[in-house]
Amino acid sequence: MCTPDIPGTTLFDGTQARKGYALNKMCYSFNAAENRAEFHQDEDAYCERYGLNAEQRRAIRERDVLGLIAAGGNVYYLAKFAGILGLDVQDLGALQTGMTKDEFKAKLQAYAN
Repeated sequence: MCTPDIPGTTLFDGTQARKGYALNKMCYSFNAAENRAEFHQDEDAYCERYGLNAEQRRAIRERDVLGLIAAGGNVYYLAKFAGILGLDVQDLGALQTGMTKDEFKAKLQAYAN
């Protein structure tokens, strides 16, 4: 099967899904307030509990959302982590495209019209 080459885009496929399983599972856990609180108390221990690898842990520490995507993160699960940082899905879209949030929103609005 041929996958499209989209410059600057990390394609979330089966390989990425396997690579990011632990990361996405951890991000899903943030649905529960007690897990968010536990993460804030000791981020590294929380990452260890879910078995995140060194690349994923570095991206978590540095709040590197694009690095998390490259490390197998799925944007829908990463939205849970982004929420902890006070970001929303439009912030993530802006980060992914290299735009400001306002530019990204304007582009979305232009597509809608």
